[in-house]
Amino acid sequence: MAASVSSVELNYLVFRYLQESGFTHSAFTLGHEASIFKSPIDGNLIPPGALITFVQKGLQYLEMEANLNNSDTDMDEDFSLLQPIDIITKDVDELRRIVKERRRTMRKDRDKEHEREHGGERKRGKDKGRQGRDNNHGKDGEVRAPDERPKAAEALGIKEKIAEQNNELTVQSEENGGSAAAATADEHEPMDIKPAANIEFSPSDVTILEGHTSEVCACAWSPVGSLLASGSGDSTARIWRVAEKGSSGPTNAVVLNHYKGRTNEKSKDVTTLDWNGDGTLLATGSYDGQARIWNTNGELKATLSKHKQPIFSLKWNNKGDYLLTGSCDKTAIVWDVKTEECKQQFDLHTGPTLDVDWRNNSSFATSSTDKLIYVWKIGDLIPIKTFAGHKGEVNCVKWDPSGSLLASCSDDVTAKIWSLKQDTFIHDFKEHSKEIYTIRWSPTGPGTDNPNQPLVLASASFDSTVKIWDVELGKLLYNFNAHREPVYSIAFSPTGEYLASGSLDQFLHIWSLKEGKIVKTYPGNGSIFEVCWNKDGDKIAGCFANNTVCVLDFGIGKESYAVTYYELKEGVAYKEYYQQFFLDEKVRQDSRICGVTHGEPGRSPVITTGARTVHEVMEPTPVPNYDSSSGGL
Repeated sequence: MAASVSSVELNYLVFRYLQESGFTHSAFTLGHEASIFKSPIDGNLIPPGALITFVQKGLQYLEMEANLNNSDTDMDEDFSLLQPIDIITKDVDELRRIVKERRRTMRKDRDKEHEREHGGERKRGKDKGRQGRDNNHGKDGEVRAPDERPKAAEALGIKEKIAEQNNELTVQSEENGGSAAAATADEHEPMDIKPAANIEFSPSDVTILEGHTSEVCACAWSPVGSLLASGSGDSTARIWRVAEKGSSGPTNAVVLNHYKGRTNEKSKDVTTLDWNGDGTLLATGSYDGQARIWNTNGELKATLSKHKQPIFSLKWNNKGDYLLTGSCDKTAIVWDVKTEECKQQFDLHTGPTLDVDWRNNSSFATSSTDKLIYVWKIGDLIPIKTFAGHKGEVNCVKWDPSGSLLASCSDDVTAKIWSLKQDTFIHDFKEHSKEIYTIRWSPTGPGTDNPNQPLVLASASFDSTVKIWDVELGKLLYNFNAHREPVYSIAFSPTGEYLASGSLDQFLHIWSLKEGKIVKTYPGNGSIFEVCWNKDGDKIAGCFANNTVCVLDFGIGKESYAVTYYELKEGVAYKEYYQQFFLDEKVRQDSRICGVTHGEPGRSPVITTGARTVHEVMEPTPVPNYDSSSGGL
């Protein structure tokens, strides 16, 4: 008889399915009612999508077993070919090899039986076979090729051609008018991505941070310095001091325990975290409904207790005096950080609060499983705006950098753009084919450090794609379709030139928005739950289901330029050479790079910048007919 699946194992598979599908509150309820957290099952051994795989392979197994029984009618009907663990862990080719081996064994057994019972018939059969082989030879003894051979060669050629196509990294660029066809194409079998070796991160650019004992579900770089925070299912957060590339020093970590006992408590899993604006405080949210505030040394500064259920979203305002939390208890709370007390609780939602995001220092948006979005202002008892239009749970809300537009995404397979100036959405993006898990605005446009670049929105979906939208025109710019599993996280680089994406397929891709293609990729060893960039845009962190955090050194756009210093004379005006450079504002403020700083002639320091193009610095030229009485450098 076939080995059965226990109720504990089945409950765990359903629990993992709910988690991976984004039904976090349902997973939480099942986890407690079925005591999943006390299960002896090691979750690290269960691959993503195990329940779906189990069902699909079960159907394949039944079909194969039926075919086997049809061809071997004397087989015992109770004979079981595969164990449940085989169905989960082995692919179709391996299962077929098992079937083939079993058939070979069965045939050998039957041949032995026939040898005993029908020895004479077997001899005559061999003679007949020899005669058949003779008929395949010509008069000159040459072997004739069977008719099937050209067909086999043709089939092999087709397979090779498909393999070549599957190895290509393609990105579709399209407008709304042609996007429907692309969306339909995305529903077909995804590409089998095998990126070229030259775009993979080299081992020297990869740092693996180990220490967590369960999956790492959240990570965030400090807005200053080289600190990286991570949150895990092991009931801890960690603050890592990441060493610079080439540094011989170790990467140190401070452990932030969310439990007081000797053993981990699953109810204290760290689900979300966020740094304040100056990087001095880290806030964490966990399954126990408490928010905690820590300093960079790992000291617990405050514990904020009022939520009745897990916290899944948490954000500091820009000023750093308020902390905003959203919980499964259907409420959002603004905390006064100085007094460590609840400033105001907002309880209008009728379902769990899934996401929160500040618009400015005193107003914010919340989204929920009740399909609604509320915009609140501290001190008001009712929302200043209600956005109703989604037909499914609203997973994520994000304000654009100027605070004038609000983006949302939902299980209803759409992303929408809203404005406080009207009640209905401005744009309704429908090109995804499955639930949209998250969205991100580019750090570009008015009010950002990149004002001359257009503002775009990125969306990541369970359909395995990432899409880039032109918000002004309301059209699809790019359809990035290299991932093979749901995409859980996306993040723009500080300049807005690149987008990082992490997926359950274990790949972390870096996309160039200028070129519309993958420029770097990292094949990890576990599903990726979140990705983030550091403030300089030269490092990307990813948190993985295999209990690790990975830091990648991103070299593109970071080059060294030799700059010559020239001595300037007092009372003489010189032409400035800002136009020779294409640098960000911070670098442009460094006048040394423009050759207008007093210094030693001939000195050539090496300056590393994020510039795309830098021309050679020319020797400063005095301004003709300059009147020194009017001023000077």
